[in-house]
Amino acid sequence: MARKTKENAELTRQRIVDAARQVFLERGVARSTMEHIAREAGVTRGAIYWHFNNKIELIQAMREQVFLPLIDRMDDTLLVEGVDDPLACIENFLCGTIQVLMDSKETRQTYEIMMIKCEYVDEFAMVLQQILFNCAHISEKLKLVYERARMQQLLHSSHDLVQLAIDTHLFFIGLLHMWVKDTEGNQFRHQAIELVEAHMRLRRISL
Repeated sequence: MARKTKENAELTRQRIVDAARQVFLERGVARSTMEHIAREAGVTRGAIYWHFNNKIELIQAMREQVFLPLIDRMDDTLLVEGVDDPLACIENFLCGTIQVLMDSKETRQTYEIMMIKCEYVDEFAMVLQQILFNCAHISEKLKLVYERARMQQLLHSSHDLVQLAIDTHLFFIGLLHMWVKDTEGNQFRHQAIELVEAHMRLRRISL
């Protein structure tokens, strides 16, 4: 019985997160209330507060569902020991992220909320700091891969590795922003993979 109760609680929690995602998409985070989310989820506000104290915790739950798998995939894709082409690891990671966006509606919706439906002011300022921390973490991992590429003489010796990593990260963040906004899919979405491939080609030493 206790196991069944726990399973039901987890199902309710997930239903609330899914409902919050829909409400945030339609209304924006600032204009959404717990009442809106409760109505969408078909539960009471008390049920929501049993699982989440506020909208920040709901946002964090959405981020964890999307970004924790991203971090795991980043480790598996970027930090592979003994590969012949570290630059291909970066390209595969970036293209793989685009593919996840294309394949997963929940991921697309969460990116849209985080990028264009949320204002990072007042209590949400702490969420912005978490995002910036994660960005610095990703840039550091990219730098490690670029270091390996330099050791294998795939990069010009004059390239600054920190700047390369930051440049790749900023390029990709910008691409993701435009990908999310291009809902018709006729400006950026259809050529996102090609843009990533071109970005990485510019880093290679021409043979």
